[in-house]
Amino acid sequence: CPTAADLRPANGTRVCAQLYADNSPYYDQCCAGDVLVVPPGSDMPYMPRGWSARASSLVVGTRCELTVWSRKAKKGKSRRFGA
Repeated sequence: CPTAADLRPANGTRVCAQLYADNSPYYDQCCAGDVLVVPPGSDMPYMPRGWSARASSLVVGTRCELTVWSRKAKKGKSRRFGA
């Protein structure tokens, strides 16, 4: 998986988090497959089409916090992730 400081695309735009579709019991094979990029200041009460219950790994960038909820529309239990 990339480190929190690595979340910068080639053009230098800041990325707050990346969610990955594929996971593995082997650490070097985690953070693979499709990637959902979360830019700074994003507010997404619903996961994009095809991502519901699909994210298996995530990396949160420095100076960012990602809050997720167990149910749609920001309902249910929440959990916060940081770098």
